[in-house]
Amino acid sequence: MALSIIPHPSPNFGPRKPVAGKPRVSHLVMHYTGMTSCEQAVQRLSDPKHEVSAHYVIDEDGTVYNLVDERMRAWHAGVCFWHGLRDLNSTSVGIEICNPGHEYGYRAFPSAQIDAVIELAGTIMDRHSIAPCDVLGHSDIAPGRKTDPGELFPWQQLSEHGIGLWPEDTVTLPGHADMTGALRRLSEIGYAVPMTPELGSDILNPASAVTDVIAAFQGRYRQAQVDGGLDNETATRIAAVAVQFAEARG
Repeated sequence: MALSIIPHPSPNFGPRKPVAGKPRVSHLVMHYTGMTSCEQAVQRLSDPKHEVSAHYVIDEDGTVYNLVDERMRAWHAGVCFWHGLRDLNSTSVGIEICNPGHEYGYRAFPSAQIDAVIELAGTIMDRHSIAPCDVLGHSDIAPGRKTDPGELFPWQQLSEHGIGLWPEDTVTLPGHADMTGALRRLSEIGYAVPMTPELGSDILNPASAVTDVIAAFQGRYRQAQVDGGLDNETATRIAAVAVQFAEARG
């Protein structure tokens, strides 16, 4: 499809900061806007009073708004953590996908919108050599604090186009779901969990850290059940995704 990209410059950006061992752009982060209209979201992301932005916003009809040049650091990730990194703003391109979100009437993403997400994401990944394992959701990097793009976002469909990973459920675990093993695997994938050495108190509320990170995983990889509980199917999927990430990272 031919993308319709409309320039809508936002003043909310700055230079990318050096991150040791990483190219300037190595991740792609998906969000939903969580606002009642796309127009409202674009205006907020372009308002200097709010100090938030993204590189792109995608409306429900597939129209794409370009707010920040990809060479610059947009302000979309906030307080976050992924695989030892905290400044995902400096290493990522951020895409905001117009959807009311869980607060204003969360709904399925229209096919025209997802087609545009796939097209845009593919071109961004090609430009910056971003690996599928480095395509993330906002909830992946900020469990508990963020829930977007949520359990209705079609991650499996995107993975069929090389955008993100999806578990094939080929890993069999003996016995019952083991919390220690699950948390270790989630940490290996990249999630912020209590056992992660670099984890600081600014990332997670310790009282709900385990539930939050499991719910974030489920919202991405087990979308039919997002309750933060570790049952056997969730544990099996965590193990399968951990294998995929290990193989992808070599």
